[in-house]
Amino acid sequence: MLLFFSPMSKIYCYLIFLVVKFSKMKRYIYSQIINDLKEKSVFIGGPRQVGKTYLAKSISLHPNQLYLNWDFTPDKKTILSGQWPAEPALIILDEIHKYIKWKTFIKGHFDKFNDLHSFLITGSARLDVYRKGGDSLQGRYHYYRLHPLTLAETTGLSLKLKERKIFTSLQFQTGINHNDLEPLFEFGGFPEPFLRQNNRFFRRWQNERMERLFREDLRDLEKIPDLSRIEILSQILPERIGSPLSINSLKEDLEASHKALNNWVNILERLYFLFRVPPYSSSLIRSLKKEKKVYLWDWSVIKDLGSKFENMVASHLLKYCHYLKDWEGYKVELYYLRDVDKREVDFLVVCDDKPWFAVEAKASSTKLSKHLLYFSKKLEISQLYQVVLQADIDYFDQNVRVISAHKFFTALM
Repeated sequence: MLLFFSPMSKIYCYLIFLVVKFSKMKRYIYSQIINDLKEKSVFIGGPRQVGKTYLAKSISLHPNQLYLNWDFTPDKKTILSGQWPAEPALIILDEIHKYIKWKTFIKGHFDKFNDLHSFLITGSARLDVYRKGGDSLQGRYHYYRLHPLTLAETTGLSLKLKERKIFTSLQFQTGINHNDLEPLFEFGGFPEPFLRQNNRFFRRWQNERMERLFREDLRDLEKIPDLSRIEILSQILPERIGSPLSINSLKEDLEASHKALNNWVNILERLYFLFRVPPYSSSLIRSLKKEKKVYLWDWSVIKDLGSKFENMVASHLLKYCHYLKDWEGYKVELYYLRDVDKREVDFLVVCDDKPWFAVEAKASSTKLSKHLLYFSKKLEISQLYQVVLQADIDYFDQNVRVISAHKFFTALM
């Protein structure tokens, strides 16, 4: 039983409702993808098992839809033959980036059939890596990073919120209660374990996901002679959540060079196992400039309550930033604040290099963070939030809005 939540029995009573609801659910970028497909190709990248194929197949743009997976031999033959439907169709190409000439292939077919067909390309971490390897497709596609489920999406709010306006106050929604957050906190945001909400399935799913990550994705992406030490690194990282990651501190644990460790962390980031948040650098504060904080795409594996909650907040904020960048086109970035005197604030959202709002995550305390006030004066940050795990908290303390997580998350994506 979680410290701040009601008994889990209530969640199991809610399971049937969730399964029915999500079988009909549209993901948060559903309409945006349809809009973009009318003029360009669309790429969807993201972690393994985050729902990319499900989203692609759910797109309703043309009466005809053709789904082809490069890993399925008959589909591979169809792709290489280029025998597309005679009538307008949505052509979904899954894992085609495994084809060595995929960029030239997509470019040629898009240029020839753009007026007739729409092309939707999905793939795992490798798609993002190979996408950045050249500019042969420049101007022919839009790219989206599909994130795990977050509270605004599980409650349907992400489809109701209108265009986001930067540098305005976050708009919080009503009608969401604290219990809506419990299954998301416990089982994470990947659709399968979240929908099942079964501990045995959850454990097996995690084991199988990690097995495929290291035995398939990693082996396909990089030639690493010693996979075992990268697996050990992945087991160590959940204990370092929310802290600046020092490569030097890992050297003794893994008996590896600084260069090798840095490369392994980069690989895990490209595989969507982790993401890193850099420190914000400004001449107005004596800020740190090097060490990034590390978080996981799947916060459910983290044991420590405070670290798990901070990671959950980080994931919600990153999803919001990526949405504003991928769809709205804003140059939005996620940072943290820390100076040489060890004053620190967990998160700072910046647009066009200008601070927008700062967030401090507190799992078990509502005591006001003095560092929020300090950095707000130094950097002229007008919006300050201290997000807490307790239910029904929402008040101002000086210039800081202390607010429950379930309400704060309703303003995000």
